[in-house]
Amino acid sequence: MLIKHGMTLVVAVTLYASQTALAATDADLAELRDQVRLLKEQYQQRIEALERRLAATERAASGASTVPTATTTAQSATVAAPPAPAPASAMTASRASGENATNPAISLVLNGVYSNLSKDAASYRIDGFVPPGSDIGPPRRGLSLAESELVMAANIDHNFRGTLIATLGANDSVGVENAFIETLALPRGFTLKAGRFFTAAGYQNEIHRHAWDFADAPLANRVFLGTQRADDGIRLAWIAPTDLYFSLGGELLRGRAFPAGPAGGRDKNGAGAVNLFARLGGDIGDSIAWQAGLSHLSTSPQDRSFTDTDASGTTVTNGFTGKSRLWALSGVLKWAPRGNATATSIKLQGELFGRTEDGMLTYNSGNEAAATQASTQGAYRTRQSGGYLQGIYQFMPLWRVGLRYDRLAPGTQSLGVVGNGALTAADFPMLSNYSPRRQTLMVDWSGSEFSRLRLQFARDASRLGRIDNQWLLQYIVSFGAHGAHAF
Repeated sequence: MLIKHGMTLVVAVTLYASQTALAATDADLAELRDQVRLLKEQYQQRIEALERRLAATERAASGASTVPTATTTAQSATVAAPPAPAPASAMTASRASGENATNPAISLVLNGVYSNLSKDAASYRIDGFVPPGSDIGPPRRGLSLAESELVMAANIDHNFRGTLIATLGANDSVGVENAFIETLALPRGFTLKAGRFFTAAGYQNEIHRHAWDFADAPLANRVFLGTQRADDGIRLAWIAPTDLYFSLGGELLRGRAFPAGPAGGRDKNGAGAVNLFARLGGDIGDSIAWQAGLSHLSTSPQDRSFTDTDASGTTVTNGFTGKSRLWALSGVLKWAPRGNATATSIKLQGELFGRTEDGMLTYNSGNEAAATQASTQGAYRTRQSGGYLQGIYQFMPLWRVGLRYDRLAPGTQSLGVVGNGALTAADFPMLSNYSPRRQTLMVDWSGSEFSRLRLQFARDASRLGRIDNQWLLQYIVSFGAHGAHAF
């Protein structure tokens, strides 16, 4: 119909021009030609846009036969720069506008921050917990470039989709955050993903940094997952053919990241870590959507090392070998009037983590002479927990305010080398009996779905006896074709 009316209009204009050609001036003819050309361009653009929408609708319809839509109303309750990465099930039906096998969707996310801290970021630590690595503290004082992302994604053919996300670090480093393929045509609601991806351990871990509701990760994610855990492996997920969203999945992983060890993964055949997860979600009326999840990550670290300072002030490197088990329980609730988050919305999110570790701890494992002595090795057992609760309120178009509370519990810790009198608790200050906590307040403004400015204040009590007042001013901008994301 649109094509028919467009061609009719073009013909009418052309006839009119021909009938008045004898009396028309050169300027009139030029103006008529410009109008005809403009009409052709406009209708061609509209036709192409409709063709793209039709193709996207056909793909979504074919995917819907095996992938039920679970949370459909208030899932859009957050208006932001591109939010969380879609799970394998949702990505099968999503495709950025204009992409194809020879023209992938390419986008760039730029992230920068100004940091004002009352304590030096170089000495930051979270007491009572084994340090997971260097990427757990706030950005250094002053202006700095935060992690930026270069994203490429496209359907390879009717069977596979490929995604590459490269990170550009503040220290001029370039890394591979995600690089994976996933299936598009497996039957009965199954999808398979292979490569490097964020593990489905909890909810926050799968969300890309530029889509976080705060400028940094909760304390629990830092100590239990090393801020954000990406691993090499295979994921198989299944979505039940029910009105209520229900998904089960499992991941066989290399174990290249904390809490596994050593860094980069062990040189072994088979999996170095296994993660199992389940998710349940649905709608309550037209305005509320919810999702709950449970996951269990298990791994067996071999000489997972961390640096500490003993009672004499000497820097030592300790090593842990044994088993690590991490449970994560998550919940998300979104509200928006009739599912329309344009003007106002509320998002509540929380996670609880529980970790047990059993094995052997070697004091000063970097010292070969000390490591061979039985007195420097002993049993190591911990039962630790932690979590956070946050709320985001969009009180008017483009503006949001958020509050988050973090709390960690060191639980019970048993050090064999302390129990047998070979060493004292003062030789392990990192493992002190301390409960870190943190309160964070933020306000942000999103000029569009491609830009966001955020001001954040945190009162951080991660270090024993030291309160760090942290002010962060952050910008996030993105441009290019970027696909949709999950709940």
